[in-house]
Amino acid sequence: MPARPVLGAAPRSWSEEFSATLRLALPLVLAQLTQIAIYSTDVVMLGWLGSDALAASALGVNLFFIFNFTGMGLASAAAPLIAAAIGERRHAVRDVRRSFRSALHACLIYALPAWVVLWNCEAVLLVFGQDPALSEQAGQFIRVLQWSLLPNLLIIVFRTLLTALGRPGVTFAVTLAGLVVNATLNWMLIFGHWGAPGLGLVGSAIASLATTSLMAIALGLFILLQRRVRRYHLLGHVLRPDRARLAAIFRIGTPIALTLAFEVSVFGAAVYFMGWIDTASVAAHAIALQIASIAFMVPLGLSQATVIRVGMAYGAADRDWLALAGRVSLVIALVFMSLSAATMWLVPRALAGFFLDMSEPNSAAVLDLAVRFLGVAALFQLADGAQVVGSAMLRGLQDTRVPMLFALFGYWVVGLGAGYLLAFRFEWRGVGIWTGLALGLGAVAILMIGRWTLRERLELVPARAG
Repeated sequence: MPARPVLGAAPRSWSEEFSATLRLALPLVLAQLTQIAIYSTDVVMLGWLGSDALAASALGVNLFFIFNFTGMGLASAAAPLIAAAIGERRHAVRDVRRSFRSALHACLIYALPAWVVLWNCEAVLLVFGQDPALSEQAGQFIRVLQWSLLPNLLIIVFRTLLTALGRPGVTFAVTLAGLVVNATLNWMLIFGHWGAPGLGLVGSAIASLATTSLMAIALGLFILLQRRVRRYHLLGHVLRPDRARLAAIFRIGTPIALTLAFEVSVFGAAVYFMGWIDTASVAAHAIALQIASIAFMVPLGLSQATVIRVGMAYGAADRDWLALAGRVSLVIALVFMSLSAATMWLVPRALAGFFLDMSEPNSAAVLDLAVRFLGVAALFQLADGAQVVGSAMLRGLQDTRVPMLFALFGYWVVGLGAGYLLAFRFEWRGVGIWTGLALGLGAVAILMIGRWTLRERLELVPARAG
């Protein structure tokens, strides 16, 4: 009988699960770090272009990220379905194929209305009281960048499949190549090097669109041509809808999408709050958020492996494996985020200074603000790691609706509410906004881990488990 596609059978010890999780997670973590490096390249080069360009891109990108991460949540619904199928049966070709195709269909359905909203980015920003000049620049930027939404979502579906089939390293290799392509195109198209036109913000958007499109094509070709993956016949009759499985994707994926939307949109709303303060606060927020996002890529990559490991244990109806998979992932996340917190606390000025051209007249003020924001970011690192892995553990159980409500309460009631009060009523300004974000992440982490702890009492595990 063939071996399981994902890292063998159930583990016999803590060290065996740790090894299996790490083997699966490491390429995903590296891929996430490389992915954020692609965006960091954009931030760095636009920072060299000037603080106004950086602020305009931050306004536009935050709106784009709301739709991008929401769509990623929908696309990632394939992960627990595929993992459970493989955990239940070693040979699950038909179920894997159904989930994969339906996830592709869901991405296309989602992208169409999202493009309509993004096309009107400038109008949306003006409704939220943003500076008209910055809003105009952001609108021009997003009208190009928005077309990268669908390639981004296809990459998530391709990555989910390859991870479940034990090939996560392919995603890392393609993402690493994308980093080189993106940096080269940014250098050419933002500043007009090597005979290319200097297009500024729009040049950065073109570079991102070209990079994500090429990455999606590369992963798609691998899926079509690689022998072990090709046997699933994943794209045969790909245009034929599977209504039952598409409904399952939306049933599981919509709460995941809304959970991510609540998280990303609260950070997006924080950008708009910063816009009510001044341009320097927007630019400093973009820098501090970028640094925090880089650290977050490690538990985020780990969480993708967590969904697969917990999902396989769920499909196999193995309670011991299920508990062990969650515990190992949480320990790894907390250890790393402790190191991340220490780094942000000890050397914030060196981290933030990397994103600025200090010869610019406004850079000193932006740097000082970014350092203060990073001091708060250091405080919520453990909560950030716990909430994303906690959410992933519950997702592996196909438990997504209640975690969605946790995210709504934690991010929007606690996080945004406290941030607004501290920033504008108590006049903490930008630091108040970041303190609110920290409180929101802490609330979500407590709720997610609490629900996981009570999973058997809440009957979230399979009825036949034992």
